Amino acid sequence: MSRNSALIVILCAGALSGCAADYLNHYDTVTLAAGDTQKFNSLAQTVDPFNPASKNTRIEDNGVRAAGVAQRYKIPPPPPPAPTITVNVGNTN
Repeated sequence: MSRNSALIVILCAGALSGCAADYLNHYDTVTLAAGDTQKFNSLAQTVDPFNPASKNTRIEDNGVRAAGVAQRYKIPPPPPPAPTITVNVGNTN
C-alpha cells in the first residue's frame, strides 16, 4: 500500500467517524435543526394564549392632550435662537 492511498483511507475513516458522532448523542429530535417542537405544540394547544389585559379596548386618556401631542408632531415648534457671541478686542478700561 502506497503512502498516498494510506492517507486517503485514514482521511475517509476520519470523515465517516465524524458522521456517527451525532448518533451517539441522545437527542429527542430527528435532526439537530428540528427546533423546539414540544414548546410549539404546548403553545398551539393553549386555549387562550393572549394576555387578559389585551381585551381592554377602553383607552383612558385626555383627548385635548392627545390632540396637542399630534399637533406638535405635525408642526414642531421652532428651534430656540442661537446665543449671541460677544468678542472683546483690546483693553476697554
